[in-house]
Amino acid sequence: PRVQDHRSATRAYHTMGFVKVIKNKAYFKRFQVKFKRRRECKTDYYARQRLILQDKNKYMTPKYRFVVRFTNSDIICQVFSSDLDHDVCIASAYAHELKRYGVKVGLTNFSAAYCTGLLLARRVISKFKLEDYEGVVRSECDMDSWDDNYLDGIFDIEGIEDENEKGAFTALLDVGLARTTTGSRLFGALKGAVDGGLNVPHSNKRMPRWKKDEDGELVEAPEMERDYIFGQHVANYMKKLKDEGKDEDYKRQFGRYLKEGVGADDLEKMYANCHAGIRADPFKGLKSKEEKTKAAYKGKSFKVEKQAREDRADKVRKALLEMGKKSVSAMDWVEDAAAEGEAPAEDAGAGAEAEEDDEDLDDML
Repeated sequence: PRVQDHRSATRAYHTMGFVKVIKNKAYFKRFQVKFKRRRECKTDYYARQRLILQDKNKYMTPKYRFVVRFTNSDIICQVFSSDLDHDVCIASAYAHELKRYGVKVGLTNFSAAYCTGLLLARRVISKFKLEDYEGVVRSECDMDSWDDNYLDGIFDIEGIEDENEKGAFTALLDVGLARTTTGSRLFGALKGAVDGGLNVPHSNKRMPRWKKDEDGELVEAPEMERDYIFGQHVANYMKKLKDEGKDEDYKRQFGRYLKEGVGADDLEKMYANCHAGIRADPFKGLKSKEEKTKAAYKGKSFKVEKQAREDRADKVRKALLEMGKKSVSAMDWVEDAAAEGEAPAEDAGAGAEAEEDDEDLDDML
């Protein structure tokens, strides 16, 4: 009987008609509006809360976030700490700054993301005077020692911290609303920051280092990760288009590369030089706040120049003449007549009128 009741209840549930949810006064009275940036689909507050909350026994010790964002034409890497009512930007780096280091094309790919993360890391290291943390120079690293700073696939910096007096700069990766798929450019920026000397806890399982073998099984290939860092995935595609004779596609997709004279064989050297330039001077071409202010107001002056009494008097006389006043100062008529070579006409009433005009002039000045 109990089974029959269950079946009848199930049958009644499936045959039940559509029930409309009525949004009445009670519903709207209790409705709570979500945060503005949640409504705009800009901030994941569930993740943000876990990124910024600090332990009470650490008091006001800042908790840093390594923020990575992508636009259609740029990559933004920043280090933030949170205060009670606002976020504080500690340092920032942008992909368009890579032009100063020789990377003029491909500013949004994986290789550019690595360079941007490296640039930010070196700026933070310089700001906090942590030069002992040099990171890893990938151009000098062979494949046997590629994963020396990883322990069972998890980034390990404890051994380096034990050798130094100061602790490493630790930040948590903030990806925003982006999808953390394997091989994403987000992890290119993360890899650059870690190689630059920052401590960002992570594992290497999301790096572009997995490929299928002959049996169709995924195997780890660190050399694939190296190719992505030095732009060889782009170089291989450029060579593929050339080999297949797709000249129109090549010109359309790599027109800027052709304009800058960058070929498939030049990419690795270009990115290696960029890495070396960033380590040599991470603040190259970067203006200070005072210099930016001076550049913004260059050639502009809001100060009123001081004028002599004669200049002010001339200005007033011109205004009086434009208003239609025939007699201004007697001296003006004398000067004008002398300039034209004519003798001024003597008039008994001219002197009195001139004195009155001079009094008016003094009042206006």
